[in-house]
Amino acid sequence: MGFFVVVLKDPTQPTIPSAYVILTGLGTAISMFISGLSGSYLSERAEQKKSEADLQKAMGIVEREEEAEERIDIDLQANEIEKAMLKPVKLTLSQKKEKKERKIKTLHHKAESFAGIIVAIVNGGSPFLGGLVPLIPFFIVASASVIIFIVSFIIIVLSIVLLGIFLGRISKESIIKNILQMLFAFVLTMVIIIIFLG
Repeated sequence: MGFFVVVLKDPTQPTIPSAYVILTGLGTAISMFISGLSGSYLSERAEQKKSEADLQKAMGIVEREEEAEERIDIDLQANEIEKAMLKPVKLTLSQKKEKKERKIKTLHHKAESFAGIIVAIVNGGSPFLGGLVPLIPFFIVASASVIIFIVSFIIIVLSIVLLGIFLGRISKESIIKNILQMLFAFVLTMVIIIIFLG
């Protein structure tokens, strides 16, 4: 959008090298990919830890303070005995069982972890691909004129219309309402950019 404003404002330079637009667009798409991927992964992981803690609390798996203190005392005693005897002390059966229970991941936990990774990839990949689609016309020509920018905007509008149709069908709401909302967001973004660059 910024390059389009530059081309419109300077009639002496009716074209701009496509490489400038492509590199800027790729840089933006990559930053959106990394931001979406990492932000989504970290928030999903935090949410999973919270839900796991809530689930354990609801199931009564959470240790009482006395049990935790008792375990610490047993570990300290074992360490002191090891130092005095100069050889390792075997864990008691109950301690082995507790360690084993801690390592076992439930199917629910594995499914949540897998879902978190998939969500992170989708949240990173979607804006990346969305940032690449408008760049297609710029890969075709060496120097971009106003016409190439208009073709890029047409591709964006078509993508928005398709996304509005998809969202309308998924949510079982008015398709036209979804398309208009998406187009409004696009136009509002363009107006704000033009005002700031203007």
